[in-house]
Amino acid sequence: MANVPFIVLYVEDEEIDRFLMERAFGKAGLGTCLRMVNDGQAAIDYLSGLGAYADRERYPLPTLVLLDLNLPEVSGFEVLTWIRAQPSYTHIPVVIFSSSEREDDQVRSRLLGASEFVKKPGSGLSFLEVVRQLNEHWMSGTLLSNAGKSLEMKS
Repeated sequence: MANVPFIVLYVEDEEIDRFLMERAFGKAGLGTCLRMVNDGQAAIDYLSGLGAYADRERYPLPTLVLLDLNLPEVSGFEVLTWIRAQPSYTHIPVVIFSSSEREDDQVRSRLLGASEFVKKPGSGLSFLEVVRQLNEHWMSGTLLSNAGKSLEMKS
């Protein structure tokens, strides 16, 4: 697991969304890039290297955080605020990935330092398109060259 060129930490409490995202990353040939946690506190623990997440070989620091807003324990807004308050993490892009259609959620996300707001697709088949967008906007230039070919071939 070491030497993975790009790591995406996906913070999502919905099991079906985690499954769909894992499948989309796999179909894109990027399965080794994805790490997942299912609540906001786990995201903070992962980023902090606390408890089980202390092993950075197994749980490397992400180069991108894909963050749901509606999370148990600690909300996505709280996680985003925490990330932006950590001097060593201010460079990490945080993409909000939410089903919220509320404009104020998008505005608040940007004010708190989100890099982008991506609406969750209504269809599981569209998760591959989300992975394609992430690759184009945030991961290009850091992935192995055949990963991009996988995205093109599997569309």
